[in-house]
Amino acid sequence: MTVYRFAGFWRRLIAFTVDTIIINIVFFIFAVVVTTAFIMGSMSADNLAWIAEITDPAHVTPITLMIAACYVILSIAYFTYFHGIKGRTPGKMLMGLQVLSDDGTPIGFGTAFLRSVGYLVSSFFFTFPLGFIWAAFDRKKQGWHDKIAGTVVIIRSDENGDAGLNIPEPQTISNIPPVEEGQSETGKQAVVQQSETTAGGHTETTDQPEGSDQKIP
Repeated sequence: MTVYRFAGFWRRLIAFTVDTIIINIVFFIFAVVVTTAFIMGSMSADNLAWIAEITDPAHVTPITLMIAACYVILSIAYFTYFHGIKGRTPGKMLMGLQVLSDDGTPIGFGTAFLRSVGYLVSSFFFTFPLGFIWAAFDRKKQGWHDKIAGTVVIIRSDENGDAGLNIPEPQTISNIPPVEEGQSETGKQAVVQQSETTAGGHTETTDQPEGSDQKIP
């Protein structure tokens, strides 16, 4: 039975950083598209009231909370999808990691969703990531989100374990020519003796069957 090591804190941090960068890029593109559509729609209607609304201090907080909520929803959807499919986000694929249940079985979307929501607990809602740091000292390298969902993160190589260079075993090449069908046992012996040479390089005359004057050079 193959035994996989639990993934350490730093390796998991790099994977999480890669995933965070991807989420930020997607969120930035989404925000640009939505903002552009909103501005173009307001300008086409000659309605400039939105400028006063977004600059009004009374509206800044709700808008900020709405943006933060959209980011959290995107993050939960991202980790739930990739962990639910194969237990591996792009960042974990890059670092050779995989999320499994603590009994070694693959996780489903339900466990993946619970683990993704557990990120909020591990980060104290993005204030202090004590739950993530916990993985550096835990025996199974589990963060708080892992303990909530009952998961572990292992170091796993590429699924194609047979990838590599396969070198076939060398085959013995015979100098004996093939014996044609119907050839007699005596003829077979003559052919075998034909391939034998002396150490000096000259050929020897083979033994011939009785009544035959043929010599094999």
